[in-house]
Amino acid sequence: MTIQERLQELRSLMKNQKVSALIVPGTDPHGSEYIAEHWQERQFISGFTGSAGTVVITADKAGLWTDSRYFLQAEAQLADTGIALFKEGIMTTPSIVEWLGSVLVQGDQVAVNPAMFSITSLKCLKDDLLVYGLTLNTNYDLISAVWKNRPALPNDYIFELTTQYSGRTTLDKLTAVRAQMSKNKVDVLLLSALDDIAWLFNIRGNDVECNPVTISYAVVEMDSAILFIDSTKLTADVKDHLVRSQVSTQSYEEISAYIKSLPSGKRIGVDSNKVNYALYEAVPAACQVVEMVSPVFHMKCIKNEVELSGLRHALVKDGVALVKFFRWLEKSVPTGDVSELSAIEQLRHCREEQSLFVTESFGTIAGYAEHGAIVHYDSTEDSNVTLKSENFFLLDSGGQYLDGTTDITRTVALGPLSAQQKRDFTLVLKGHIALAMAKFPYGTRGNQLDILARQFLWQNGLQYGHGTGHGVGHFLCVHEGPQSIRMDENPTILQPGMVLSNEPGLYRTNEYGIRCENLVTVREVETNDFGKFLNFETLTLFPFDSNAIDTSMLTLEEKEWLNNYHQMVYDRLSPVLDDVEKEWLKLKTQAI
Repeated sequence: MTIQERLQELRSLMKNQKVSALIVPGTDPHGSEYIAEHWQERQFISGFTGSAGTVVITADKAGLWTDSRYFLQAEAQLADTGIALFKEGIMTTPSIVEWLGSVLVQGDQVAVNPAMFSITSLKCLKDDLLVYGLTLNTNYDLISAVWKNRPALPNDYIFELTTQYSGRTTLDKLTAVRAQMSKNKVDVLLLSALDDIAWLFNIRGNDVECNPVTISYAVVEMDSAILFIDSTKLTADVKDHLVRSQVSTQSYEEISAYIKSLPSGKRIGVDSNKVNYALYEAVPAACQVVEMVSPVFHMKCIKNEVELSGLRHALVKDGVALVKFFRWLEKSVPTGDVSELSAIEQLRHCREEQSLFVTESFGTIAGYAEHGAIVHYDSTEDSNVTLKSENFFLLDSGGQYLDGTTDITRTVALGPLSAQQKRDFTLVLKGHIALAMAKFPYGTRGNQLDILARQFLWQNGLQYGHGTGHGVGHFLCVHEGPQSIRMDENPTILQPGMVLSNEPGLYRTNEYGIRCENLVTVREVETNDFGKFLNFETLTLFPFDSNAIDTSMLTLEEKEWLNNYHQMVYDRLSPVLDDVEKEWLKLKTQAI
């Protein structure tokens, strides 16, 4: 069926059910960013494949709301579907509710699948719709009725991530979680975020592409813990690990029944930003819901010494893979035989040669020339182009290793650059360096540092629409909260052990894109009469392209940082490179 045919069938169902509008988010019952095929409802009904976006369908109209990372991609994928693009973050763009208020009439019914919305988001949606006299109905799962041959839920085996890599036992983590439950006077803690569950129980899976998680729910009580999961995923080794960790199991589908059976008077802790509304509705009226931030959310974002040590090892291996790849790229582009897709394939091959490599941490973004301006560009057979000895090539990629998750972007010149291109690259690099050199007092939030990365662009009337830094998991999701560095307000303070990206960028539509990304970790650097001060340790190991830099724009301090960084890259990678690779890296890390 075409997108138009799917919309037509859906609208027929909506009419029969007296539904005036249907909201379809791009998530799953676990609030995941990257989701299994079974739950890709927004993609099914719209064709849009970005990781962020919501579709709204009425009897005669439809729209997709997404952010600036996906404007160009969405325009292309929505062509000829009848679905309009609404650009979030633009002053003139109405919100979903404002738009519904303008196209519907009072008394109209807006339907949602409550399993696809968090408690907070659905409560807010309900209140906002009431302003326009619209009612919210949470009793519909209309997409399932239209989606024939829907993919089944994945059922791959899971495995234990031993303390050799995790650094803490499950029993130790459960003790810490229960201590927080006790402080909040909570009897039962309900967990639904897949990475929270994977971290707490030291398990990893393969249910979601590039994310080593398994589809599951979990409940922690003061004297028990239950993992709700498809039993076919449990190997003998995993069963033994769970028994030793005092964790019992029930089937994935039994979570609602378990919640409904909770005794009267129990206090149920839920993270209202993560737990879906359908589970919230299952809580008995005689129980009390305690809305709280999941203690696991904050525990897993601060990496222990074993996790940080593992990540440093993973980044050495990642650096080796990138040396091999970019040497190959440099030799191969002039032959005319390299395309975006073949570059992606070669890079994966270079990573696969490294020990403990499992998979990529996200779909590689390989954007040549104007494709680099599409922030989350996805190379396909239709869009694939040949790389030439000119313009920029933006490569954003990462790997999942048993000892850590990596994420790096390098923008390289494939040939001579214009003065504007060098200037743009250098402005982005200056912002990257400014953030990398930041020293700040304990209690600082990421949004207070974001301007450091943007200042040089702003001074020249330039800007980028995405965040400057996101948290990164440990052999988990490459995007992890609650920490971030972005313009949006975030109450989370930066603490030692947090890992984030540092990735300012600049994108000129139909010309090129630039992004400079390293991973950093927060560390304590000084304590004095004025308090505790922190800074960032740069972890990623690969040089920036000196051919793209206008060195006259760099201060002495910036040159010193860059030279020191490049020397560190050479010192840490050269012992594990062969002589030819070592000589290539030495050239790329020469002082400027």
